[in-house]
This record gives sequence, structure tokens and C-alpha cells, in this order.
Amino acid sequence: MRISKLYLLMALASCGHVFASDLALVPWAPSLNAEAIAFLPNATERLAASPRDGLQLLDSKGAELARFKGNFTGLDTRAAGAQVLVASLDNDRQQALLISLDPSRNSFGKPLYLPTRDYPVNGLCLYRDAAANLFVFLVGEEGKGEQWLVGNGSTLMSEPQRVRGVPLPPSAQFCQVDDATQQLLVNEENVGWWAYPAHPEAEVKRTPVALFDNPKREAGAMALVPGGVVALDPKTAQLHLFQQNGERWVEHASLTLPGLKEPEQLSINGQHVLVRDDDTGKLYQGTLNWQAKPVTVEPVLPEVAAVRQTDPVGRQGDAADDPAIWIHPKQPERSRVLGTNKKQGLLAYDLDGKLLQELAVGRLNNVDVRPNFKLGAQTVDLAVASNRDHNSLSLFSIDRTTGELREAGEVPTPLKEIYGICLFQPASGELYAIANGKDGTFLQYRLSAPDGRVQGELVRQFKVDSQPEGCVADDQRQRLFIGEEDVGVWTVDARADQPATLTSVIKVGPQLHADVEGLALYQSHERDYLVISSQGNDSYLVVDAEPPFAIHGAFRVGLNATAGIDGASETDGLEVTAINLGGPWSKGMLVVQDGRKRMPEQTQNFKFVPWADVTRALKLP
Repeated sequence: MRISKLYLLMALASCGHVFASDLALVPWAPSLNAEAIAFLPNATERLAASPRDGLQLLDSKGAELARFKGNFTGLDTRAAGAQVLVASLDNDRQQALLISLDPSRNSFGKPLYLPTRDYPVNGLCLYRDAAANLFVFLVGEEGKGEQWLVGNGSTLMSEPQRVRGVPLPPSAQFCQVDDATQQLLVNEENVGWWAYPAHPEAEVKRTPVALFDNPKREAGAMALVPGGVVALDPKTAQLHLFQQNGERWVEHASLTLPGLKEPEQLSINGQHVLVRDDDTGKLYQGTLNWQAKPVTVEPVLPEVAAVRQTDPVGRQGDAADDPAIWIHPKQPERSRVLGTNKKQGLLAYDLDGKLLQELAVGRLNNVDVRPNFKLGAQTVDLAVASNRDHNSLSLFSIDRTTGELREAGEVPTPLKEIYGICLFQPASGELYAIANGKDGTFLQYRLSAPDGRVQGELVRQFKVDSQPEGCVADDQRQRLFIGEEDVGVWTVDARADQPATLTSVIKVGPQLHADVEGLALYQSHERDYLVISSQGNDSYLVVDAEPPFAIHGAFRVGLNATAGIDGASETDGLEVTAINLGGPWSKGMLVVQDGRKRMPEQTQNFKFVPWADVTRALKLP
């Protein structure tokens, strides 16, 4: 049985030994003048970018099939049905461009240019996410990097949208994105190669692929291969094959490029390799015979898009936290979304996300709403929020006709660090506030205002072992759901005269990722669901609100390219209603806090999602 030399090298490398071997290279297209080269996806044709000859489509022997005139460097491609989308840098205009290519007709389409940047762009690469959104990453000088939304599916946008800035190494020039693992790979010339999360909603962080402290080494171009990445070291004229093993990257083999003095460009398609020697300007091709271990890829969660978003909050950093939905008793379309700004106070928005009211009362964390509260002789709706400045409950009356909020009083608590809050209103009509502190303590207060002054009577106290926050009460079943951030979700009897016996709903694990944050109930005539913010993986889990609490799956809130609304991530609080609020909210509305506002980058806000889209995404009964 014949075993390839490189496969044997990789087997030995898995035991901790990396050996170098020569890669046999032969000249390719000797008359071609190209600064960058790339294989067409799943095809034998190649692309070249040249300052003199423009973008060229070439056959496997280097004969020109089509040309788009201009002065170009840098190349990346993505398949788009029968078309290929090409990204390159137009040196004359100093702009990145996207252009479609029809290989069957050997023709280029109309170019789409990104706006001119205020920094030199050294390189670029494409990324397609699980929802088929197409992005381009720009790699600039002095550590400047950007991510732009440029299309969806096979269609390019008429106007690209800047999604976010990405801080990159100061000497970066090359990048590649692995769509399957959603990782952006970038070089740092004198240091090594890095991996960044590519998803626009991901936290900005980096993981070393390979680092070195050796002036005789240099980190250059990269090419993706199944299960790994091949990185070029121009100084040693070697290719290094890396594969991810959990959180770490491991080098599996090294290949020397004999006869090349300054290899600069690299492209790989299956077993075929193209490399350019900058010393001579010549191109060479070779064949890789290697097999990589399959890399475990996280399952792709379905995505829904927000169709509205609120104005950004008026404070920087981690500010927006928890929403609540106030339902107008006669005109549901005039309902309001309340939101806390834990650096400022309480905010009220209309259903299009426009800010209507701002009550600067201090650092409010969580908020909840219930109707028909007797405030002296008046009947009002009531919003209650946890106030971290005073470790108290801040109460607000809501005019049932106009929706206007007014301060209605404060209930002190003995909690040292108040955190979450939710309300419970049984059929008998009394109103309870359940507050929790960071030490796990829960305090249940009966709220009343017989003479117009709000007061709270402590009627029950219980505790969980670690930090809680989110909670929501099922008024109909007199049941309370509470989240313990690193443990999971519990249910407990909400009645003040009953023992607080905890029953597990779901534990932190494969489907629910810590921190467990916001909890909300979707209650309709057909079915009741508990919606949980699974902050650790930027998703939302839907389970039955009744035992045995069957899991219906998780989803993410992705970007809405048409409306120019980014997705949601790092979500703290959320709220949902099944009430028909009109327009896109005929089956109800989900509101989630967005911890990372993109497109453009601004202070945090809240995203509004039609519940009908969640139903479709998860195929809810």
C-alpha cells in the first residue's frame, strides 16, 4: 500500500514531530505578469491580478479567457451559484472592488467599489456567513482593519455598508476567512499568524496560530485547505501546515519550496498549489498529497432578523440592559417598549424604536410592567425597576391613555447589590415585586399605594447558591422562573405563602451557555414558551413553559441587510409578547438588548424581532 510522504509527515507530526520536505514545483504561465493569483472555486480556471494587465481569467495552462482592464493587486473569490464573486484592490482608484465573473461566458460584470478609505489598504479577503451574507475584510496599515457588508447570496449590494472596525496587527498584509469555522486569519510579518472571530457580532479577540521570535522567519500569505491553513514563510521559503485542535493551533508539517528566493503569493485548490516568486516575478505550480483530520464545527443555528431597532442609548460602554413591553389597553399599536440604561435611567420607545421619553433617575438594571395598579384613587399601569444606586425598587406610573411615564416612588431593600427584578400579579389582583441580589438572595414584596404613596411589604425571602439576574413570573400558573447565571434556570412557586422549592428547568450545558441572562414568557391561546438569553454563545433558547419543559431549539438574531440593522449579541435582557401589536407584530414581538451595536458602531440599543419569524425559524408548533 502506497502512503504519500506528506501524509506520513502529518502522522509523525501528530506525535509532536514536524519534519520538512521539498514540494516539487514546475513553472506555470512563464509570460504572465501577475501580482496576485487565485483558483476559481471548484474549477480548473485561475484568476490573476496585475498592475499592467488587469484582472484576468485564465485556463489551466495560463491562456487568457477574459480580462477586466485596470491596475489590480490582491484577490479572493467566493462561489455564487453559476457566478463567481471576485474581490480585488484597484490601485489607480485606491479602492477595493467586488465584481462578478461568469465562467461559462468568460465575462466580468459591473464592478462595485467600496468607498475610499482614509488609510492605505494592504490586502482584503471575503467571508460568507451561515445566512449567505457576503462580507469583505480590509487589511490596512498601522493596524487598521474593517469589515464591510457587500452582498447576500449571489447578489451584490448597490451600496456596501461598513459593519465594524477590526484592530489588526500593525504589519498585516494578508488575510483569509474560513467560512465553516468563521475565523479570520491574518499575518503579522515579524511575529506570526493570528485567528480572529469573523462573525460581525463576535467579540473582538485573537488566538495565535503560530508565533515566533526569530529574525530569520517571516509570516506571509495564507491559503485555506480542508481542516486547516497553509501559511507561507517568505524568508525560509517554506509552507507550514496548521490545524486547529480545540482552542490551540498545531503545526502538522512543513514543506520547502526549492529554488524560490522570495515567495510572496499563495493559492491552493484541493491538491493544486500556485505560488509566485517575487524575486523573478515567475509563477510555479505543484501538488500537495496530504489529508487533514476533520475539524469539529459548531452546529449552525437558524437566524432571524430584527425589523426595527431603537435609537442608541445615551451612554457609552455596557449601558443598555433590560427591556419590558407596555401594552396600550385600547390601541395596541401605540404600545411602548421600555428599556433600562444602567448608567442613566429608564427609556421609553415607540414600536419603530424612536425614543419618546427619558427618565434620568439613576442606574436602573432590570424592569418589568403590570397593568391596573391602584395608586390612591387612580388606576395606572406600573413599571418597576431595580435601582443599583440606592439598592431599591424604583416605581413608575404609566398613563393608560397616553403611555407617559412618571416617577411614582421608591421601595428600599436591604440587598447590598440589587440586580434583577420581575413582577407577579395573580388573578386576585395584588402585585408583587421579586428582586434579587448578586449574592443569590431573592426578596418578594407586596406593593400597594392606598393613600397614593407606594409601599412595599416583605412577604418572602429565599436564596440560590450563586449569582442570579433574570426572572419572569407566569401569573396564570403562579409560577416563577429564575436564572442562575452559571447554573441554569429554575422554577419556583410564586405565591408568597408557599415554600420556595427549586425545580430545575434546564441546566447550563450544550444548549444553554452561561451566562444565563434574560428570561421572558410568550403566552398565547395555543402554547406558552419560555425564552432564555444564552449569552455565552449569543443565542436565544426556546423551551415549553410547562413541565417537562421540552426544548424547541435555539436561534440567533442576525443582521438585516435590507433594513441596515445589525444582529444582536452579548444580550442581557429580553422581553416577548404574544399580543397583536399591528404591522410586523401580528403574532407578537420579541425585544432583545444588543450588547454590540454594529453597522454603524454606536452605543448599545434594543432590537425588535417579529415573533412570527421565530416560529418559522424553529418550526414551533
